Amino acid sequence: MPLPTTSNALGWTFDADLLRRHDRPGPRYTSYPTAPHFHDGYGQAQFCAAVARSNAVGRPLSLYVHVPYCSSPCFYCGCNRVISRDRSRGEHYVDQLLIEADWLAPLFAREREVVQLHLGGGTPNFLASAQLRRLMEGLQRLFNFSQGSARDFSIELDPRSVSVDDIATLAELGFNRASLGVQDFDPAVQQAINRVQAVDETMAIIQACRDNGMRSVNVDLIYGLPLQTLAGFGRTLDTVIEARPDRLAIYGYAHLPHMFKAQRQIQDRDLPDPEQKLALLGLAVERLSAAGYQYIGMDHFALPEEDLSRAQRAGSLHRNFMGYTTHADSDLLGLGVSAISHIDSSYSQNPRDLKEWEAKVAEGGVPVWRGLELDSDDMLRAELIQQLMCHGKVDGHALARHHGVDFDLYFADELIALRHLQDDGLASYEQGVVAATAQGRPLLRLIAMCFDRYLKAAQQPARYSRAIG
Repeated sequence: MPLPTTSNALGWTFDADLLRRHDRPGPRYTSYPTAPHFHDGYGQAQFCAAVARSNAVGRPLSLYVHVPYCSSPCFYCGCNRVISRDRSRGEHYVDQLLIEADWLAPLFAREREVVQLHLGGGTPNFLASAQLRRLMEGLQRLFNFSQGSARDFSIELDPRSVSVDDIATLAELGFNRASLGVQDFDPAVQQAINRVQAVDETMAIIQACRDNGMRSVNVDLIYGLPLQTLAGFGRTLDTVIEARPDRLAIYGYAHLPHMFKAQRQIQDRDLPDPEQKLALLGLAVERLSAAGYQYIGMDHFALPEEDLSRAQRAGSLHRNFMGYTTHADSDLLGLGVSAISHIDSSYSQNPRDLKEWEAKVAEGGVPVWRGLELDSDDMLRAELIQQLMCHGKVDGHALARHHGVDFDLYFADELIALRHLQDDGLASYEQGVVAATAQGRPLLRLIAMCFDRYLKAAQQPARYSRAIG
């Protein structure tokens, strides 16, 4: 099958040749500066000072809760997770989460509402319904949960280990969004990645989410998996599109077996070559475009009337460690092993090792491992990159006036670096506005990389996934 070259997914023109030539590793920019630049000189004192500053402003709160446990390993996974079939471990983990939250919550002014909450992992539904109830009720006692209709309470679900009755419980607990991992329905691919998942059970969970009043369902797919073919992935796309999820994330598989032990179970010979992988992406863009999905950014698509699409049109879309969100004006507090917080002008991260995090929680106080206090240059570039990643463009002159600098002078070197993307028709710079073209939308992070001071200063570039392949 020839590679598609003109499929337009509401702002994304798929040009295989350009993608092929410009595909290279780069950050996903869920933060700027990115997590590899956090350092262990940031600790509890800096965190508490950031919270005090943020209380003076009074922004709402977003909570991210990381649940690391999975019952079995998916071989493609690069997430921070712990494999265990002992579901009782969830009880102890909830204990530790509530101890951490009990220390942190009083630092935040009580009137600050929690407008967004997300349980990620791992597999959050590793926790039994009673454990999830205890966790949610405990967090609600400690924090001021918003009761407004605009609040977003979401959870990532493995359809293989959740029931229709479980969905009813989640809705009762206040969850109004769910994200389901699918990856691919092709049986050969599922065997190769150690994730055998039936279509019927997945569709039943999507329907249960709707029947129980959840206003949005997201489905995750991955292209570039072992034994994946255009025909098989096409069938998966058709099946998922027929279910009409509100959002879709189409991730490219990043094969990094030197970093992620589980990926060593995947044989290099089974992986699609770069041309095949690009064709898989093209197929996804083509099918989603035809089905009416709007391209949000990076790997994300949504129906035109879904909240993310509305926020993008309104200019209020935001990107953080939970992905694309609609709550731009909030501080993010992370709970659990490896969780990251973004409070005022600082980032902080909990220990990535479960035992180390538990030891920090037992000590009392903030279980911070590393972090970063942003300076004025960081904040200027963070805002620039945020606008690029969310809206595909940024008014550089307006941004610079807000920060008290001259855009063309301040970013003279960066604008020179941008020229090679302009020359290939991927970006434009006109009247102070830096923008991705329709051909450049799939490569937003390459445009952002032109403005990343830390990439230029790095002695050894951090290891990132490729922009496409």
